[in-house]
Amino acid sequence: MVRGLRAAAGLTQEQLAELAGLGVRTVQRLETGKPTDARLATVKQAAHALADCLGRDRDEVWRELLAAHDDSGPSAAVDAAPSAPGGGAPSPAAAPVVQAAPVALAGPRGPLAGGDLARTAESLARNLHGRWLREEERRRIHDPFPLPVRWRSAPADLLDHQDGGDAAAAGAGLDRIADVHRQVPSGRLVVLGRAGSGKTVVVIRFVLDYLAARTGDDPVPVIFSIGSWDPTATALRDWLVDRLLRDHPNLAARALDGSTLAAALVDTGWILPVLDGFDEIAAGLHEAALSELNETSLPLLLTSRTEQFATATRTHLLRKAAGIELADLTTGDLAHYLPRTARPEAPDGGTSTVWDPVLDELRHRPDSAASTRLTAVLRTPLMVLLARTRYSDTPGQDPAVLLDAARFPTPHALEEHLLAGFVPTVYRPRPPDRSDAGSGRPPRRWDARRARRYLGHLARVDHQDLAWWQLCDILPLRTRMLVIVLACTVGVTLCLAVPGAVVSALSAADLIGLRTSLRIGLTAAGPLTGLVLALAYGFAVTLGKVSFAPSRSLLRLPGRGRPVGGAPAHRLRTVAFTGLLLGGTTGALYGSAGTLLHAFVQPKVHGVPIRTSVVEPLVSDTLLYGVVYALTSCLALGLMSALQAPVDLDRAAAPADLLAVNRSVVTHQALVVAPVLTATLTVGLHVRGWLGMPMTDWQYLDMAANIGLTATLCYSLVFTAWGQWLIFVRIWLPLTGRLPWATVAFLDDAHRRGVLRQVGAVHQFRHARLQHHLAEPG
Repeated sequence: MVRGLRAAAGLTQEQLAELAGLGVRTVQRLETGKPTDARLATVKQAAHALADCLGRDRDEVWRELLAAHDDSGPSAAVDAAPSAPGGGAPSPAAAPVVQAAPVALAGPRGPLAGGDLARTAESLARNLHGRWLREEERRRIHDPFPLPVRWRSAPADLLDHQDGGDAAAAGAGLDRIADVHRQVPSGRLVVLGRAGSGKTVVVIRFVLDYLAARTGDDPVPVIFSIGSWDPTATALRDWLVDRLLRDHPNLAARALDGSTLAAALVDTGWILPVLDGFDEIAAGLHEAALSELNETSLPLLLTSRTEQFATATRTHLLRKAAGIELADLTTGDLAHYLPRTARPEAPDGGTSTVWDPVLDELRHRPDSAASTRLTAVLRTPLMVLLARTRYSDTPGQDPAVLLDAARFPTPHALEEHLLAGFVPTVYRPRPPDRSDAGSGRPPRRWDARRARRYLGHLARVDHQDLAWWQLCDILPLRTRMLVIVLACTVGVTLCLAVPGAVVSALSAADLIGLRTSLRIGLTAAGPLTGLVLALAYGFAVTLGKVSFAPSRSLLRLPGRGRPVGGAPAHRLRTVAFTGLLLGGTTGALYGSAGTLLHAFVQPKVHGVPIRTSVVEPLVSDTLLYGVVYALTSCLALGLMSALQAPVDLDRAAAPADLLAVNRSVVTHQALVVAPVLTATLTVGLHVRGWLGMPMTDWQYLDMAANIGLTATLCYSLVFTAWGQWLIFVRIWLPLTGRLPWATVAFLDDAHRRGVLRQVGAVHQFRHARLQHHLAEPG
């Protein structure tokens, strides 16, 4: 039926997959009828996409496919069968999922249904569904089937259940978590568990199931990695808005009330925060975080390790919330799962696998020292995944070594062994993917030792988020300041030499020669400019007053159907004042420093001798350059603000996309600022000539171009996110061997291999436990 509807709509499998937010392989499996346990959410996505292309009612097409889907097998309605009592293998016939009635959530969303915010929320929901579906496939959650997830009600002394109801006393199956949340009257649910118990996988499945059943008035669940939140510095509402703007730059567009779309969505209840990793908030801030969460009545889903959450709730309880605690895996779960991930060992094609000796030990001698240690380790999905990766996915590996008491005397030693084997296993040589072959480029390969070294440096970043604009934090501040001096020296030298060469080629003007330009740039102007900018950068970083975050706006010229968002009037006033202040200060410093430099280092510039007394030119140049730079900076920044437009969502859906967008933004800014600076400075230098230092028109143009290009280049390199990425991450870190030259390709490859995960516009390590292991020296 899917194949026939697709043909009637004139779509290819790739086009249907893109419209429905599915993988191409998923569409292929639906059309061949291979999956006997296809998820209802997947079928519903395909139905809605086909109905839109055919111009038919979504519910009608959905009912047709649902009827065919119900005939495909008894277990079609669930992701994974609940386990039998006592921890045995899942039952082959799963009970159908009971859809709970949606709960009316707090927030003034009703009057806005069908409006601009409703359409924005719907677009955000579609984007998130496709993004997290792809992330779930990369995690191999359904290969060959999900590990059983069981829970029980969280300890009563950890939560204030007043008006919050209670979660189910016990449950199983990833597909039930959205139902549990909908049954909580307050819409506030806490998911607790030990490290590696699968809390992040639970929230991904929650988001997918919630979006699949979402109606037009329901909020959009958005996952926020809460570990980077400082509740003493930023309110929860402001932090949520900042994260939305980071991961979805299109939400920087203005709403009707003048705020950003991100702020409007949060304020009107269109966002359901899914706060993952409460335990990863900095030590000492958990109580403040709980107090901040209690200040809001927002529905939410919060995950945390049980121990850290219990410590935080000694003085404050999370009010109006229900909670569940994830249970450990059992020996029966391991016996059902691990053999199905390994190749048969019997030469005659029997069913025995490499896991049989290990599982026999766990089943028949559960009280032995080896069984006790291994059972304590393999009770969480994280460690089971690591064991599967090393011993099921790699030929020739024998998991029986996990029972060696002399080699692994403690559970911690076993965990470290599994963690240490993860990177070498996933980076083992393997045939290139079809996607690599079809791209027309030779696939990049990193051997395990180099990959381990690069990942170790990444793991030492203080941030949980591996944002490309923050990877420079691998370097200490003093090293970054030194790199800025070197980069500015090279940049200023080029800016002095290139314009002179071009102007000399166009005219017969008597300009400074190339050798003199190089000497001035390398020995005086370049190091001096770099030193000033390095000190300004260090001052800004130390005080934390400047954020070198990626730009959320593009520069677009009006016309041809391309609207310009522009900045509000108050923003233009702020930008104008900033330009006057910074430009005037910079110009005054440049004028005074330049006059002194020419007086004592270069006694003759452009053929004009410097006066014996430097007092008069010092005062005049300081005032003149201050005024000219102030007006020029005001004009350039105002022009950029007036021409700004929000970044399209599809152009910034991934870290590499956001990087490409910001490279384009910085390029466009340079193309606007450099000509404006050059033209304005040419006029200013003419005024300076009238005051006593006349030069030819070509000399004016050469000098203005030198200053305009220098200011534009240095600003772009030092005070933009892309510039810092260029000089620190693309040049210095690879030059010193701490990151590969193709950093973006390495991060994407690590994501495909399952070492990293993608959360919005940033990468993160798959698990904090893996990051801590990789950060250890040696």
